[in-house]
Amino acid sequence: MTGEPPTAGPPPTTDTPPTPWRRPHPRGLLLHFGWLAPPLGTLALTALATGGRIGPRAWITLAVAAACFAAVTALGAIGWARTRYRVNGDTFELRTGVLIRQVRTVPLNRIRTVDLTATALHRLLRITALRAGTAASRGTGAELRLDGMGTAEAHRLRTALLVRSGARPSNEGEREGERESGAQGQDPLLVRLDPRWVRYAPLTFWTFGGVLVAAGTAYRILDAAGIEAWRLGFVQRAFTGFGASALWLTVPAALLAVLLLGSAGAVALHAENHWRFQVERVAPGGLRVTRGLLTRRSVTVEQGRLHGVVLREPLLLRAAGGASLRAVAGGLGDRDETRRRSLLLPPAPRAVALRVAADVLESCQRASVEAQLTSHPRVALRRRVSRGLLLVVLPVTVVLALLGVLLSTVLLHCAWVFALVAVPVVGLLARDAYRGLGHGLRGPHLLVRSGTFSRDTLTLDRTAVEAWTFTSSPFGRRAGLVTLTAAVAAGEHGYRIPDLAAAEAPAFAAAATPGFLEEFLDHGQEPSGTGP
Repeated sequence: MTGEPPTAGPPPTTDTPPTPWRRPHPRGLLLHFGWLAPPLGTLALTALATGGRIGPRAWITLAVAAACFAAVTALGAIGWARTRYRVNGDTFELRTGVLIRQVRTVPLNRIRTVDLTATALHRLLRITALRAGTAASRGTGAELRLDGMGTAEAHRLRTALLVRSGARPSNEGEREGERESGAQGQDPLLVRLDPRWVRYAPLTFWTFGGVLVAAGTAYRILDAAGIEAWRLGFVQRAFTGFGASALWLTVPAALLAVLLLGSAGAVALHAENHWRFQVERVAPGGLRVTRGLLTRRSVTVEQGRLHGVVLREPLLLRAAGGASLRAVAGGLGDRDETRRRSLLLPPAPRAVALRVAADVLESCQRASVEAQLTSHPRVALRRRVSRGLLLVVLPVTVVLALLGVLLSTVLLHCAWVFALVAVPVVGLLARDAYRGLGHGLRGPHLLVRSGTFSRDTLTLDRTAVEAWTFTSSPFGRRAGLVTLTAAVAAGEHGYRIPDLAAAEAPAFAAAATPGFLEEFLDHGQEPSGTGP
């Protein structure tokens, strides 16, 4: 014994070992067989249209598609082997890339939304595609993407990503806790699709637009296969029979056929997009929207990133007493993804849309969503009438008249009949658009309403406005009007209040966002450009 005190060992460590890396499910590699569907479908359509005669161009197209499929599948297999992800502490780490390796590390409190999408092929393989939107997810490639994940693993990862995304400052967290404690016992389900709402499906754009899109797609497929659609036998027989019959019978019959076909397509599209649609509240403070028949989609939005709602009422839907609802939220992705992910309610009765809007905004009562708004100057009505006459009635009438002089006097009669019918229609639409104009402030929210073919009512949290833009054209300045645009880091990123009185716009913007424009108002100047 030396009498020396025993040497202390190394201090115990409390650091947890890093989470092991994970990779997508191997069944995700089978997704690449979906690339064979378009060329095989084109080949089948060509064989059907030509009676089984397939030309060299179609075989060449199929061979090129097969080569591309082989290359894409090989690259996909390498990409799958090099894709790794993990939730390590308070961060999410993702490694991807084939030729260019990319490592992304994102704090969990920056993740705003998680979108789980499963197409028919995904569901057949029992896998899911996950996309996580961050605070900066505005452009293509900004969001985190993981395709081919097992369904159970995707749901587990979604929970792990969102469990800390709702972190707020201490005072906001206390208010959130009070609100949640007061809401205990309430049903988290806000709304579920009623099958009777399918009656609103034919009152949307897709009743006629869907027929045109389908016809254009079929024409492009046939053209790519080297088939001239106008030379097909059944097409020529249809046009010959159409021209030989009385037009006063065939034209209404054709329009009725398009209407019936478009209505059936709109109902089918409604079922595909909104099957088993529901909106529910989920912990730790967010909304989850689930919908879809063949392609099942589940989008979870953090409540703190929800800045408002847009009540949308297209002309035909408004006439039937219906409306749809969309969210104004950050982190949904680019413009196209925002439109797909922001849906809070498909076409439904307006009363239901108002109730869901009030429930989603929580602090906003239904009365404020449909409050009486401040009307705009009368000159805004004259501007809408002038635009309709100058941009629609006058050009079409002049073109028909010129063609009538050059080709046939029948077109001259069409010109004056069109002008006679279009002028009162333009007047009615302009008056409806003017009646729809309005703006106001109700508690913490800014309300804006505009439009006639699609009347939109925006209810926006005033604290979400980051800047104001005042815009006026030469004709607008002459009329004393200005368009006010609120810049928001969510939704469409900019919401217009058209044709306000130029003298009242600065005061309204200052009242909506105190502290932005006082320096201009104090000096008696009208702000121009963009606010701070």
